[in-house]
Amino acid sequence: MNAHRIRIEQQRVGSVEVLTPMGALVDQDAEHFAATLSGLLKTANPRVVLSMQEVPYMDSIALEGLSTAADELADRAAGLKLACVTATCREILELTALAPRLRFFENLQDAIKSFL
Repeated sequence: MNAHRIRIEQQRVGSVEVLTPMGALVDQDAEHFAATLSGLLKTANPRVVLSMQEVPYMDSIALEGLSTAADELADRAAGLKLACVTATCREILELTALAPRLRFFENLQDAIKSFL
């Protein structure tokens, strides 16, 4: 089955791509999210912000996707930026020791401005 239960909105704000997943990042939805994120990083100078306010939970597949993206961006002297992360997801990122490899912002505007 290849149907995705979540929607992932993608919007360009200036030179920044904003990815907004809506729903839990688990199973095939997490794979879809990871593939979408990976695709954005294939550009020459990726500027990506993940707006996470609509994500109540994420599984190991989503975490692996975030980890891979963080590594790829770190290799380019950039960072993976997350805005509006829910408390549960923040706790998951802390417990899995992924949080120190990410940049967190309270709101989307600050995350986007961080590229200036």
